[in-house]
Amino acid sequence: MTRSVIELTPTIEDRRIARQAASAIALTVAEAAIPLPLPGIKPGLANIVTLVVLARWGWRAAAWVSLLRVFAASLLLGQFLAPGFFFGLAGALASLVALGAAACLPRRWFGPVSQSIFAAFAHIGAQLAVARLWLVPHDGVFYLVPVFAAAAAVFGLVNGLAAAALLRQTPPSGRPGVCAAAGDDSSRL
Repeated sequence: MTRSVIELTPTIEDRRIARQAASAIALTVAEAAIPLPLPGIKPGLANIVTLVVLARWGWRAAAWVSLLRVFAASLLLGQFLAPGFFFGLAGALASLVALGAAACLPRRWFGPVSQSIFAAFAHIGAQLAVARLWLVPHDGVFYLVPVFAAAAAVFGLVNGLAAAALLRQTPPSGRPGVCAAAGDDSSRL
């Protein structure tokens, strides 16, 4: 009987995504130690990493980083397949859709800050939809919309400003992603 050996050689992109995902996972695990004013309201610090990855290496890399973060952090925190996992997954998927759409907007007016705010609102919207459809089958859950919307606006703004500051230190070369031709101005916020 002969033995087959499958050898996987990681590419430079694989290593880059793994490093960025590890950073996002570390931020998520650290954030889990922060006391929450209300369940579901978190700063979303790992989204800073996702925004930087989006700007530097495109939507595909950002999607990998975001989804790896959701799965790995839920395993590390003991929440895999628990309600929190599904909230995080729904929020991450909605954020990725919003970031993909925002990448098509003119860069002159829409950069990391506006992308972060769009993603934060998509994230919280998806989480409220999951809560309504699955855990709280009552429209009363929508009374929380103003609180969650305010949190999304504040944390989206702060995370976007942090991502913009990081990108200013080492600006991305070119604009990879979904809509590379959506704008011509490289000075964006």
